[in-house]
Amino acid sequence: MNLKHLALLVAALFVAAPLHAADKPAAKADAPAVKLPSQAPDVAAPKMDAKTGQPQAGFMQAHERFVAIAKEGKAKLVFLGDSITAGWGSKKDIWEKAFDKYRPANFGIGGDRTQHVLWRITNGELDGIKPKAVVIMIGTNNSGTDPAEGIAKGITRIVETVRAKQPQAKILLLAVFPRGSKPDGKLNEQNEKLKQVNATIAKLDDGKRVFFLDIGKKFVPGEGPIDKEIMPDFLHLSAQGYQIWADAISPKLAQLMK
Repeated sequence: MNLKHLALLVAALFVAAPLHAADKPAAKADAPAVKLPSQAPDVAAPKMDAKTGQPQAGFMQAHERFVAIAKEGKAKLVFLGDSITAGWGSKKDIWEKAFDKYRPANFGIGGDRTQHVLWRITNGELDGIKPKAVVIMIGTNNSGTDPAEGIAKGITRIVETVRAKQPQAKILLLAVFPRGSKPDGKLNEQNEKLKQVNATIAKLDDGKRVFFLDIGKKFVPGEGPIDKEIMPDFLHLSAQGYQIWADAISPKLAQLMK
């Protein structure tokens, strides 16, 4: 190769280098979080993913599973709620002993608020079945952001929707369970809000189709704080806590399931 050809080759390489660099795609930056619209506690809405702006995948998968269970038409007792209700899934021995005779279905999803349960029951979770009773306990996840009045409205809408879709079913409406102390030992101010919620929804008890039951005191020994043996993280129940729950509602359920 003569010097002229060598010079031309070197020049071509210098020109081609930036072209190849420009063709290489730039590294993608992480997508910014989507600003989600606020959800009113008494307006049906799915649980949303802040990263995608779409309904959360886990929420939708659980919902679709519950819809399929409902379509089977076997359940005669339905539990509606959040992670506290979903927690029955890890306490199968207590659940089965207390409720299996009623052919129960657990429709609890962790993190759910009133609007999410409302959305679920208006989108198939009460279609295809005719339960004798529905147990409802929801609202604690709303208590950090929503006013007591709004939470009570959300629970009221859930009760009204269950009655409309399942007029034959008796509703056992549980007071929202108390929350324990904060890590610094201070009382959880959300409890005062939940007391207001419970005082309002207690009025939904008509003695015919809706029955309100407050078992909160069962989790609080005497006048002291919640026992960590019952509520380890001051919100979710231990096996002992679930046994207390089962024992507390079993007599009323026996009446409602006749």
